[in-house]
Amino acid sequence: MSQRVYAASLLTLALLATSLIPSTNAGAAATTSVVKVSGTFTSSITTSMPLVRLTFSHSVKLSNLPALVTKPALATTWVTIGPRAVQAVISGPVVPMTAYTVEIPRSMNCASSCTFTSVLSRSASSPTDYALEQQLLATLHYLPATFTTTSRTNSPTSAMSGFYTWAYPRLPTSLSGLWGVGNNNIIVRGALMAFQNDNQLPTTGAVNAATWNDLLRAVANNKTNPNTYNYVTVSESSPEIVRLFVGGKYTFHTLANTGISIDPTPLGTFPVYLRYVSHSMSGTNPDGSHYDDPGIPWISYFVGGSALHGFIRSTYGWPQSLGCVEMPFASAHTVWPHTPIGTLVTVQPT
Repeated sequence: MSQRVYAASLLTLALLATSLIPSTNAGAAATTSVVKVSGTFTSSITTSMPLVRLTFSHSVKLSNLPALVTKPALATTWVTIGPRAVQAVISGPVVPMTAYTVEIPRSMNCASSCTFTSVLSRSASSPTDYALEQQLLATLHYLPATFTTTSRTNSPTSAMSGFYTWAYPRLPTSLSGLWGVGNNNIIVRGALMAFQNDNQLPTTGAVNAATWNDLLRAVANNKTNPNTYNYVTVSESSPEIVRLFVGGKYTFHTLANTGISIDPTPLGTFPVYLRYVSHSMSGTNPDGSHYDDPGIPWISYFVGGSALHGFIRSTYGWPQSLGCVEMPFASAHTVWPHTPIGTLVTVQPT
């Protein structure tokens, strides 16, 4: 073999050997590491609190983390809170009175990105959002106040910034003094009962998932209150008088009888919760005897066994009943159509 041929053979062998050596440069599989995860979560879901907080066995790049899984889906964002800790902050709307399942990571594999390999499912729920409840009821004209938004976005599932305007300045302060923004006051509970009644829901005055869904659906379809906003006051001053406000205007009054001293009519403001055109009323007299009065007309119960109704007396205007508010038949007939479920009745002391 000549020297030139020998040298060429050595070069060919060297190139072949090089091609058989595994590459350690770009293109090699990234090293996978196992990361242990400990986490805490809140069982009450709100946009003001982080949903989940995680601590890792060693540091992980925030951009490598997968999205937190919830059912129903919630939009969340990971935020760094420490060298090896992050938290998930809710970045989208939360549907009130909704049960969520949150998958809390227990471990994950990380290479160029991370994957949760073990999760622990936990239940959480969103509480009643009274601010949103008020805004929805105002939008549907169930409140004696209107809401004007100052928010640039219009979200049906989260409260917006804005202000309320009292819609009926002629209504007495016995009602307007009970109003408050963002709380579950008696005006809101009465309005919600009216909405529930109009939508064939149990008239509890409390929100559940079915009521929320119907409220949101009503707003989307502009299904507003079919009735006027009405209000009743009962004055125990002498003479005792029932006053009726229809559509925020004072329209009618009548003499009435409230409860005697040993069985008084409760004082305060209460929503009508049960009604009859005619029904029997029974109970126990102060002397222990039993009474059973059939055919009592135009009944609107507003608290316990106390109701607005018609009753025949020789006189009216002073305490004679066993806790109810009695009116002449004709007066009760006038008042009854304007006291649907949820109508507020205020009984005022002398």
